[in-house]
Amino acid sequence: MIPWIQGDGPFPPHEFAMDNPNGLLAAGGDLSPRRLVEAYRNGIFPWYSPGDPILWWSPDPRMVLYPGDIRVTRSLAKVLRNRPYEVRFDTCFEAVIEACAAPREGQAGTWITPELKRGYRSLHEAGLAHSIETWVDDRLVGGLYGVALGRVFFGESMFSLVPDASKIALVHLTTWLERRGFAVIDCQMHTEHLASMGARPIARDVFLQALEELVDSAPTGERWSYSSSSLDVRRLAGTTAHRPLAG
Repeated sequence: MIPWIQGDGPFPPHEFAMDNPNGLLAAGGDLSPRRLVEAYRNGIFPWYSPGDPILWWSPDPRMVLYPGDIRVTRSLAKVLRNRPYEVRFDTCFEAVIEACAAPREGQAGTWITPELKRGYRSLHEAGLAHSIETWVDDRLVGGLYGVALGRVFFGESMFSLVPDASKIALVHLTTWLERRGFAVIDCQMHTEHLASMGARPIARDVFLQALEELVDSAPTGERWSYSSSSLDVRRLAGTTAHRPLAG
């Protein structure tokens, strides 16, 4: 039986999360900024289909990417060096979330419901949700969005309209986060795309223990200002050693 959240009631302990489907923790509640921030601070995120109740997840293991462990292949390094593009932060959050919500090839719908869009827009207006955007010829062609609390960036969704557009955005994001002392990007669940970029699974207990320290820092609540069309790909090319998740 899935625990049901009533009103402002708390989330159940992570031990209540199901094994199948992996990480399903609770249903109900709302998508207010207060509830979303509480969820992320505790390693919980919403994910559900239109017409279903709000479902909350805490999978084990947890997929994470350490900013310094981003994997840039030779082919991607060539793209970063030679393709004309610009990466911007927080200039069109609305367009990014709409593009992420568009049905993918072979899919009939999307999990990014109108209620979720409103919730993340509210977090963006509060300076807690951010968009990372790849532009070519002044056209938005890819990117991602997520929530930043303390020293953790909680990635939510990404999209590409041209090859490598989301990868370009992710590489710029990791470089920017590393310079600012962010410890980890939460990727939530395993995908081959993220694994190819250097993300890896860790035990849920390890992730939750680290969150207690990493999200303790107060979020700035500000829009991120960034615009760049180049990176030092010599430093990024290849594979770096994995590091334990720690403060």
